[in-house]
Amino acid sequence: MSEAIAVLYILTIVRKNDEGTYQTNSIMFMAFEMLLPTLPLFVSHIGGDASQVGLVTGVFMFSAILIRPFTASLAVKVHKKVLLLLGLAICALMTGAYYLAPNVGTILVIRVIHGLGFGLATTYFATIVAEIIPKDRRGEGMGYFGVGETVAVSVGPLIGTSILVSFDFHGLFYGGMGILFFALLMTVLVPRKFGGKANQLEPASTSVKLFEKKVLIPSLLIMLTGVAAGSIMSFFALYAKDQGFDRVAWFFFVIAVGSFLVRLVSGKMYDRLGPAAVLIPASVVMMAGILLITLSGSNLMFLLSGVLYGFGFGAIFPALQTWCIDLVEEHEHEHAMAAFFNFFDLGIGGGSIILGLVASAFSYQAVYYLAIAVMILFLLLCLSKLGKKDKDSSKIAGGG
Repeated sequence: MSEAIAVLYILTIVRKNDEGTYQTNSIMFMAFEMLLPTLPLFVSHIGGDASQVGLVTGVFMFSAILIRPFTASLAVKVHKKVLLLLGLAICALMTGAYYLAPNVGTILVIRVIHGLGFGLATTYFATIVAEIIPKDRRGEGMGYFGVGETVAVSVGPLIGTSILVSFDFHGLFYGGMGILFFALLMTVLVPRKFGGKANQLEPASTSVKLFEKKVLIPSLLIMLTGVAAGSIMSFFALYAKDQGFDRVAWFFFVIAVGSFLVRLVSGKMYDRLGPAAVLIPASVVMMAGILLITLSGSNLMFLLSGVLYGFGFGAIFPALQTWCIDLVEEHEHEHAMAAFFNFFDLGIGGGSIILGLVASAFSYQAVYYLAIAVMILFLLLCLSKLGKKDKDSSKIAGGG
């Protein structure tokens, strides 16, 4: 089953466009998503506990954070395609290396290196796409760009768990490595104008910028989103096992279905009405989905909670990503995307470590109560900074 799904997925996304970024980005995320419900099981398999599961997620995200402040200065000196290829190659090699890890300590070292590659690849993918899309349709365009990631969210966990059942962990990790090398090959073969060095006619800087102040508010919001998302990424497979829910792959699938459907309209809403019209209702829906997880007593309720979570997260992520891009000049796109992904990863990484401690001290259900509290904070921040419905309010909010 997993092989058929993988072939269908690859045939669906491998089609020509001007840059090739949508396809390769989607494949990269598919390999990443394959590990979300399965790597915690591997950590548990080799003797790790709940707090170590959170640590494994956390060090990956912090590693990605460390490399991103250097992406803008690197793009001045080196062709973006070369940097993107480097990131993809690291991701491929480290995915295969997990199977060789004899203990949690070795996994942590691999996660650090994997995070560096992931940080490079995600930043340059998003930056290149943002420069391709017309500014007046950026919300819609980034939404469609995110659809590829959304499809990966559905296919990745489904393939990952299916491979794990059929071929054990060696098939999971080596299969993921093969998929990433396929993405690497696609990136090598894409046509001429794929990124490039930073435009030397623009005031690009070779200095390292740790944070872009113009995107403070959307960065804080995506960090809170990351904390809540970490509760799903790191702990749902283990929570579901405790609750006797045996449809984990399908849970991630319905998340993706909800995310896919909402992105078909949320991007257009952003372009017409601004970030408030998307972020406020989406945060309420995402919160409702997490709450339903704690109340679920049947497979149907778990799947419904996944749909609601998917609706909320699927609208929030591209809206905040687009908002960051809108608040800066073109030569600052790397800085904006570095801040966006760093705060998201900080939310997932730091949140997963804290949530792992909560799970160890209390229960997995307590993890989701904390995630709900975080989304309440998200909603309050949105209401305080996005009181106006017109699009210009985003600039006011971005200024702090």
